[in-house]
Amino acid sequence: MSIVLPESLPATRVLLGEGVKVVSGDRLHDEIDRPLRICLVNLMPNKQVTETQISRLLGAASVPVELVLCVPDSYRAKNTSADHMAAFYRPWAQIRDQSFDGLIVTGAPVETLPFEQVAYWTDLCAIFDWARSLSLHSFYICWAAQAALYHHHAIPKHKLAEKAFGVFRHRLHERDSQLLRGFSNDFPVPVSRHTEIRMTDLPERSGLKVLAAAEEAGLCLIEDRTSRAVYMFNHIEYDTSTLADEFLRDRQAGKPVRIPCNYFPEDDPQRPPRNAWRPYGELLFANWLSAIEANRLQVRREALIGWTLGARVDHPSSRINRICSLP
Repeated sequence: MSIVLPESLPATRVLLGEGVKVVSGDRLHDEIDRPLRICLVNLMPNKQVTETQISRLLGAASVPVELVLCVPDSYRAKNTSADHMAAFYRPWAQIRDQSFDGLIVTGAPVETLPFEQVAYWTDLCAIFDWARSLSLHSFYICWAAQAALYHHHAIPKHKLAEKAFGVFRHRLHERDSQLLRGFSNDFPVPVSRHTEIRMTDLPERSGLKVLAAAEEAGLCLIEDRTSRAVYMFNHIEYDTSTLADEFLRDRQAGKPVRIPCNYFPEDDPQRPPRNAWRPYGELLFANWLSAIEANRLQVRREALIGWTLGARVDHPSSRINRICSLP
């Protein structure tokens, strides 16, 4: 288990304390065993928390990963210091010509806005198109999943009468996806959103396959194998206390918020919740990275075969043999 993070990123200290091998600089950058390069477009308000959550799941996998932090060109962080953004994040225009193996785009606190009214919408769509044009393996989370589906398939989002909030058990709809390898028939996932994508809005012959959903919380996970895209509408990356933090934040702000479902023992906010979803989050991201690594190895094998065949054709002895075999 190893992950390459920007030097001095605060998540490094947390992961090291949890036993994850964190490497800075170029120590894993040899030509044969280089880590997968994953671009993380982090749109969440608390950048450091989300950096740690995503890095933890990626770092738990057996495939080495290098994480590159990015935001759309017109994005402006409101809850993270300018020093942190300058030190660890790059505008997409600065890295778009670099080589990446995968893309992750997080949710954002803008889900009640029409997509086109989001300040950085045009630049985010450019990232969606960039990933698709390069056939990058892409993992879209919560609002980003809704946004990518709207951009690529014109699928609308619908406002919920009440916020979907809590930990809900989701049932598998497809078992033949590599993403679900090792999953049980149902598994818990934290949910925190005001809008939803509906199964009835998914276009026919779009290649979109529903992998998991919950009766109370709706769609959870969709896969588009042709475009190598994964759409996760919920927050399997959340820490144990994240829903509690959101609950207390909204209550202190005077917002009408109910206790998150199936989260606090006996619905008592004074009792610490139990994290039952972490193993599934680690498994999901491990399966995703394994698929990327398998694809990379296949590309290498094909390139090696092509090089070998080309070398044989161009070798002088090959030309002599062809000449001698002529009638």
